[in-house]
Amino acid sequence: MTETPLTWLYVPGDRPAVVAKALVCGADVVVVDLEDAVAPDRKEYARAATAELLSQPQQVPVQVRVNALDGPLVAADLHAVAALPGVSGLRLPKVTSPEQITGIAARTHAPGTGTPPLHALLETALGIEHAHAIARAHPALRGISLGESDLRADLGVPGDTGLDWSRSRVVVAARAAGLPPPAQSVYPDIRDLDGLAATCAHGRALGFLGRAAIHPRQLPVIERAYLPTAEEIEQAEAVVKAAAREQGAQALPDGRFVDTAVVATAQRTLLLALRR
Repeated sequence: MTETPLTWLYVPGDRPAVVAKALVCGADVVVVDLEDAVAPDRKEYARAATAELLSQPQQVPVQVRVNALDGPLVAADLHAVAALPGVSGLRLPKVTSPEQITGIAARTHAPGTGTPPLHALLETALGIEHAHAIARAHPALRGISLGESDLRADLGVPGDTGLDWSRSRVVVAARAAGLPPPAQSVYPDIRDLDGLAATCAHGRALGFLGRAAIHPRQLPVIERAYLPTAEEIEQAEAVVKAAAREQGAQALPDGRFVDTAVVATAQRTLLLALRR
């Protein structure tokens, strides 16, 4: 995928018709869930339906979230989906150690094609404590992110503010390991679009980039929140133009100070603005 993804849409693996609709709804990445979204008595059907649907390449990237890494179902999940042409990556739930990443990488490595891209979900206090070690565990790991519902339960945090330290920890761990900025966890109220927008703004301020969704109506809200505004684009253009005229640190006519770090930030803003 050439563009930076901003939206990841989760869909339950035991509803193949819903998955098919999700593939054309505008999400940057579709995540087929074999874990929490599927009832225990539907696990085998979800796995088989997902394997059938993703046996061919898809028009958008599709990741599959497998079942618990220490549970009895993950081996069958990996065997069924890891090497499918329609699967662009595996999402690993409740990761707590780097050894889990290296273990999955070894189990899914295929001669000639290598290891599929892996994405770790940190959903417990232990996972947060090991965030940087997990983030740099294996070259096949392409990203880390939070699973806030389980983390909130593990920490006993009833509100939103209590998760901010964990959010920042994951952002820093990802960047320190050379991974892309994490995407925000899902917003569970699909009708509260104002709340979604407000929490996206907060996530953006913390250093996240993009967000997972559980309903297509959330996608445009997330994208708008994470795309630079017209004012931000204008300011970034002024910085880049000034840097092109004169090397080294300088002050713009409006008083803003420009140095290498400011220029790099402006360039990232303009690259993201190409999506508008």
